[in-house]
Amino acid sequence: MADALERSADADERLRLVTVTAVEVSGDLRRATVFLSSLSEEAAESLSAHRAELQQAIGRQVRMKHTPQLGFAADPGVALGAKVEEILRGLHERQAASRDDQDRAGDD
Repeated sequence: MADALERSADADERLRLVTVTAVEVSGDLRRATVFLSSLSEEAAESLSAHRAELQQAIGRQVRMKHTPQLGFAADPGVALGAKVEEILRGLHERQAASRDDQDRAGDD
């Protein structure tokens, strides 16, 4: 999937910063959700336009009666990780500010 997406990105700039993080396939193998590190509106439009091409690329690589219909979604883990980082950064900044306040109080 990542290779096929990279080839599509050569022709379509909107896909240049899109990275595949995971693929989830339904039990009956009819649908596959491709999770991406980010999914802007422009990238979503481009993926929709390239969906058939991407499915054909997968069909050439796997032996299946039917190639799964592709869906695309932003990886919720990436957004969650960014939120955790933001919280940790805020805690670190508060801790540093608290130490600075204690140092100044000790100097008095």
